[in-house]
Amino acid sequence: MIGTASINSAIANTKTMTKLSSFRVGAALCALALAMAPFGWSQSPQVSLHVHVTRQQGQGAGALPSSADVVAWLTPAQGSSPPPASHKSQFVLAQKDKQFTPHILVVPTGSYVEFPNLDPFFHNVFSLFNGKRFDLGLYEAHTQRSVLFDRDGVSYIFCNIHPEMGAVVISLSTPYYGVSSRDGSIILHDVPPGRYRLHVWAENVPVDRLDALSRIVETAGPNTDLGVLSLQVTGSLMNHHANKFGESYTPVPKDPY
Repeated sequence: MIGTASINSAIANTKTMTKLSSFRVGAALCALALAMAPFGWSQSPQVSLHVHVTRQQGQGAGALPSSADVVAWLTPAQGSSPPPASHKSQFVLAQKDKQFTPHILVVPTGSYVEFPNLDPFFHNVFSLFNGKRFDLGLYEAHTQRSVLFDRDGVSYIFCNIHPEMGAVVISLSTPYYGVSSRDGSIILHDVPPGRYRLHVWAENVPVDRLDALSRIVETAGPNTDLGVLSLQVTGSLMNHHANKFGESYTPVPKDPY
């Protein structure tokens, strides 16, 4: 006859083996998850494309146009609205050394952009193009003003005093956008699988040609490659624009600054 002590010992051993088996199974599952991570299980879905910017024939010689600062974004193709773009606490387009920094700024629609004057002289910031139209007037050194970009669009920003100053603010209602690097690569992060319309913007490329690049795309899996887009620049709006009155800038014999 088996004693009570022997039975209790057998039960304890069985519980111990069960715990060890559960531990080993859990450890094996963790190891499998870690092993599969490089294959994309832990990656957020992303969309990639490449842009190649060239100069249109007959536009003269000079430095080759850069493939940087091309903006691409996706909007849902089924009529549904994308999730709201995340808002930073502050966007800044600074005026320093008679330049706007950064030259290209993408913001969620509904964001305020600060325009600090970091130069030791006056500036007059305005935009009279598609997008947000505004005129900040004349304001002195080390002061700043802000603008609410409350509608989607591309806003070309200039200074009414210094014609060489120019920048672009693009306000979007979608979080699925990216800006190209110097080699022309663009990455759009956290894009759920689905059907979208692709939009592209590049400086000094005619609007009709940009519109021709727009198309419906399908995204699926952890990575979607949309291929290569070729763009041709045709001039420079930044170098050939009127002042806020629609007139040519008055030549200054000698810049006092």
